[in-house]
This record gives sequence, structure tokens and C-alpha cells, in this order.
Amino acid sequence: MFRNKFNELLSDESGATTIEYGLIAALVSVAAVGALSTMGESLTGIFTAVSDQLGSAVTGATGEGGEAGTGEGT
Repeated sequence: MFRNKFNELLSDESGATTIEYGLIAALVSVAAVGALSTMGESLTGIFTAVSDQLGSAVTGATGEGGEAGTGEGT
């Protein structure tokens, strides 16, 4: 009786899939954090450049300096 229950316990794999999915999710999370950390400086530069361009566009559109906002393309 004890031997049969022990063999059933060893052959039960119902939790194995859940553990595998958890390990895969952890690996993907680590890879994403690593990739975003590596790209962090580059993304900061890109967003700074976009912010500067939008600031210039708003300044030009309100007529505060420069030739921007005249309706002509550059």
C-alpha cells in the first residue's frame, strides 16, 4: 500500500508544467531587464532629442522666436 502511494507520488507530474512556465517567465523577465538596461542610455538620448524637437516646434508655433510657425515646410 505504501509502495503504491509512493510510486503514484513519483509519477505525478501535475505541478511540473506550472514550474516550467514559471521558470520561462523568470528567464524572459531577466532578459527584458537586461535588454532595457543596455538600451537605457540610448533611449534617454532619443527621448531627449524628441522632447527638444517638440519644444522647438511649440516655441515656433507660438511665435516666440525664430522663423518657425510660418506655415512653410523646412
